[in-house]
Amino acid sequence: MTATLFQNASKWIDAENAQDPNHETYQAITYPKELLYSNRMYERLMDFHKNASEEVQIASKAQHICRWKIARESYSMDRVGYLKWREDLKKFHAKTTAVILEKAGYSEEFIARVSFLIEKKLLKKDAETQLLEDVICLVFLEYYLDPFVHKHDREKMKNIILKTWLKMSEKGQQEALKINYSAANLELIKESLEL
Repeated sequence: MTATLFQNASKWIDAENAQDPNHETYQAITYPKELLYSNRMYERLMDFHKNASEEVQIASKAQHICRWKIARESYSMDRVGYLKWREDLKKFHAKTTAVILEKAGYSEEFIARVSFLIEKKLLKKDAETQLLEDVICLVFLEYYLDPFVHKHDREKMKNIILKTWLKMSEKGQQEALKINYSAANLELIKESLEL
């Protein structure tokens, strides 16, 4: 059986992310960090919106492709530096993915749409960009909120949670409330959102 364009693209995205020198252990298994993130994004997307288009599916997998190649430390360690880093990352992820999609044989139109989504254009206006943002926020809340809580003070965390919440659609927010948080984190979320 011949591999589909999607299967090839997925395999190549995974191969890129598997080269991440940073690792994360989850349920006693150690993974390359961005490969684990990519898998979490894709699984959450398919769980949240099983009819997601192929463009969104690829954008979810490639959201952080090769992220380690542009270090946060290479930018000024202030708000301006952070925003510039994030902007450059989005373009880098879109470009890296476009090369893979071209190699897989996707059309220019398809590739342009995936780049549009990865760069998170027209958030709140484009339904698929919003869907991707919801998934990003859900993955953050489910898997990365707890490590953040141990790194930042309560006030900063409340601000991060509120900002995350405001980026989501109502459907995304409802889904976020179904996540199995620790009692302390659930309390923090409720406090942040004044629930």
